[in-house]
Amino acid sequence: MSSPSAPQPELSGSEVPQVPAPAPYIPPQSSAAAPSASLYVGELDPTVTEAMLFEIFNMVGPVASIRVCRDAVTRRSLGYAYVNYLNTNDGERALEQLNYSLIKSRACRIMWSQRDPALRKTGQGNIFIKNLDEAIDNKALHDTFAAFGNVLSCKVATDEHGRSKGYGFVHYETSEAGEQAIKAVNGMLLNDKKVFVGLHISRKERQSKLDEIKAQFTNLYVKNLDLEVTQEEFEKLFSKYGAVTSALVSVDEEGKSKGFGFVNFEQHEDAQKAVDELNDFELNGKKLFVSRAQKKAEREEELRNSYEQAKMEKLSKYQGVNLYIKNLEDDVDDEKLRAEFEPFGTVTSCKVMRDDKSVSKGFGFVCFSSPDEATKAVAEMNNKMIGTKPLYVSLAQRREVRRQQLESQIAQRNQIRAQHAVAAGIPGGYLNGPMYYPPPGPGFPQGRGMMGYPQPGMMPPRGAPRYPPGGMVPPGYPQGPPPPQGYGMPSYPPRGPPRGPPPPRGPGSSPTVPNAQIPRNSGVPPANGAPAPGGRTSVPQGQSTKGPAPAAAPQAVPETVAQEVPAISAEQLAAATPVEQKQMLGEVIYLKIALEHPDLAGKITGMLLEMDNSELLHLLDDAQAMNGKVAEALSVLNEFKQ
Repeated sequence: MSSPSAPQPELSGSEVPQVPAPAPYIPPQSSAAAPSASLYVGELDPTVTEAMLFEIFNMVGPVASIRVCRDAVTRRSLGYAYVNYLNTNDGERALEQLNYSLIKSRACRIMWSQRDPALRKTGQGNIFIKNLDEAIDNKALHDTFAAFGNVLSCKVATDEHGRSKGYGFVHYETSEAGEQAIKAVNGMLLNDKKVFVGLHISRKERQSKLDEIKAQFTNLYVKNLDLEVTQEEFEKLFSKYGAVTSALVSVDEEGKSKGFGFVNFEQHEDAQKAVDELNDFELNGKKLFVSRAQKKAEREEELRNSYEQAKMEKLSKYQGVNLYIKNLEDDVDDEKLRAEFEPFGTVTSCKVMRDDKSVSKGFGFVCFSSPDEATKAVAEMNNKMIGTKPLYVSLAQRREVRRQQLESQIAQRNQIRAQHAVAAGIPGGYLNGPMYYPPPGPGFPQGRGMMGYPQPGMMPPRGAPRYPPGGMVPPGYPQGPPPPQGYGMPSYPPRGPPRGPPPPRGPGSSPTVPNAQIPRNSGVPPANGAPAPGGRTSVPQGQSTKGPAPAAAPQAVPETVAQEVPAISAEQLAAATPVEQKQMLGEVIYLKIALEHPDLAGKITGMLLEMDNSELLHLLDDAQAMNGKVAEALSVLNEFKQ
């Protein structure tokens, strides 16, 4: 992330600036010696927002901007942020005063933002510490190693519960400071525990060394031993292959064998020979298992990889032949489903999914013997009426694939929405603006379009309304139209009679309500609900809106309330264009959902419009199916909020 340069105050035209003689520019000696005014703040609680950080960091000095980094799709916090100050001195004070301070009961970790990845990847001055006591946290580790040089970053590795894993990292400004820390602390006691301190080795280098060690193993693991085999017999069995440094049969508290043991040879060649000859060797009626001894983490990794490999092979085997069918009637069982799909080819398996009470969940799977048969079944059976419901048939997908598709669709919609907003002249900050800018105040020049000064997309001061009553704009903020109410969700007209084929639209009309004029920002909202030509009431500037309403006003409100949710027939839908079909369905679905969920009706409608039109028609006719889909959408929204 780039750090903003400190903006200069703008002078009015009547003032004559006093320009001092320019000072000669002295280039910085190194990037660390002259850091930018941008700070990295890590180890943040996921609920920490830009406004919370602004209240904390603005106490040190004027903040130019703050960004909490979030996931592009879910908008969840990634646990770190960037704070940009107007000058470097304020950044240095914040680093000294706020580093490791508690933010929502979690100690934050602050360092200068390093935009050059080469500095981080070289590992210069980076050391590794292990065998740390659990009581040592980031601050204690920093205080211990700060005596040897300027610490750029310091971190103790923790698990998902925040407990120390017993190791950490310290990154010094210079490699000399790191070497001095290694000489002074390596082998010393910290909290009565002897610690190891050494140069940090990248994972790639560590992996290559581990591969070399694996190739030259000398330690063997032996299992499936007969419980009657003694320690002497065990050692004698392996000693004929080479010099054995140690051999042990694992026993319990009572001294009885557990059926496994370990043997260590002096030479790798002897160990390899023992594995080749004794693995699957029968001893006292039991076949031995002999292999290289592995750590638990290594065994788990191998098992995990083998499981994933077997899973991928299974998925590739059924790729293109396994179908997912939903919208099934409750009385459809495995045999009925098989009978519907058997005309298209050989069905190798067929199953309707059921809950713990053996009640159908409304979906199932059908697997064919070849992709051609599956493709033919999708083409013929998708949207086919079985009973009273149209089937939805498609190729089965893994949950991860479906999630990736959903995320890409959401990202694509957000991108299109942003492009439309730019084309409409709406400030980009209204579309999930990622930056937090402080409000204008004393000492902040007005009207500058730079970071740290009022510009489109700024968040207003905390506690202040974004759009004050009467359409006024806060002082210091750009004059312009506020964003449309509920921007980002479909706009729906008042309830009306059922729609037929769309009539021709007049110039300047709304795509939702034909021949209705699009509202303009220059007007004032109608008073007391009185209608006006084109759907708006124009009130002269300065004229009071109080007083008796026109005679037509009392009749307009009861008429709107009395209208019912319109219905759409398949014939009406077929007469419209694909875009208008979605618009028509969206209007009616929105009105149905708004009765119970007025705040989330727009979002839920947008999610449901991803479905096929035939399914949407079915939802309009079946209230129970509609409620089920709304419940699914609500659960997804709640999951994203968490």
